[in-house]
Amino acid sequence: MRTERGSVRRHVRIARPAAEVGARIGDPTRIAEWFPGIVSATVDGSQRVVTTGAGVTMPEEIVTHDDVQRRFQYRITAPMFREHLSTLDVVDLGDGTSVVIYSADADPATMALVIAGAAGNALECLAATMNEGS
Repeated sequence: MRTERGSVRRHVRIARPAAEVGARIGDPTRIAEWFPGIVSATVDGSQRVVTTGAGVTMPEEIVTHDDVQRRFQYRITAPMFREHLSTLDVVDLGDGTSVVIYSADADPATMALVIAGAAGNALECLAATMNEGS
């Protein structure tokens, strides 16, 4: 049996403390502040629905929300995915800066490529807004 799963990973260094960065990405309602193309997010328990600028809604399941480890994981549950898991980890570099790692596994594999492009842009946006101090 051939798998159609794809995996991607992107990262960015941010000139802010890990706790501050973790608080931003760990708040599931704030994704529109740093993920281009997403205009809003609503959360009900472990369910999040993001809405794109084109009006498309994407249902998601929040899998992990760990403030101590600074890890946030979610699954996109929209029908275009057979499987999906994205993980955001914030690593403290010990010098007042941090690295955010965004990894995703998806089936079909082509969706991992779509996520990779979007995640790379989102991390750059996150870094730009956080490095400006907002």
